[in-house]
Amino acid sequence: MGSKHGKPVLREEDITQLAQTSGLDRKQVEDHFNGFKAEHPDGRMNKKEFATMLSKALPKKDASKMDKHVFRVYDTNLDGFIDFVEFMVVYYVMADGSPEEVLLKIFRIFDINSDGVISKKELTRLVKDMYAMIKSESPETASKEMIAKSAFAEMDKDTDGKITTEEFISACLGQEELSRILALKCVDIFVQDD
Repeated sequence: MGSKHGKPVLREEDITQLAQTSGLDRKQVEDHFNGFKAEHPDGRMNKKEFATMLSKALPKKDASKMDKHVFRVYDTNLDGFIDFVEFMVVYYVMADGSPEEVLLKIFRIFDINSDGVISKKELTRLVKDMYAMIKSESPETASKEMIAKSAFAEMDKDTDGKITTEEFISACLGQEELSRILALKCVDIFVQDD
């Protein structure tokens, strides 16, 4: 995404890339951009605007403590804002991506400090923040500490104290129970109930 005279513009290469990856045609991409620009005149969404949008989009989900984590999935350049291209790329990966592509985005929710690995502290914090979502469906759920400890053990296959993207994806695709539940709860944030 670029800027012309201080106004956000969609570059030709962004239109082409989004049309190729999203299944939308060029006109639809431009229409979506104009809608995004109408809501966000500077062409970017900050954390507060994102949290507001998330709560409106997901009124039935207790995801209030998850907005800062989900924001990281979209803010791929880590500038503290989500621009239209970042928003659209994640949206279409979550909607139509392969399981590996989706899990790669979900990994960013767990990797709180964006260093490329998940520490036990990061996983514990995320479990604490998403515990209400887990507990609402399964009241007999184990404690936050037990879930974090067990999920970490499932994912950290080489027991080096950190979870890599490969270990995370492998645990989730390998149907490790807690890993799968945590990943599905995160996916649930992106998927609307009908």
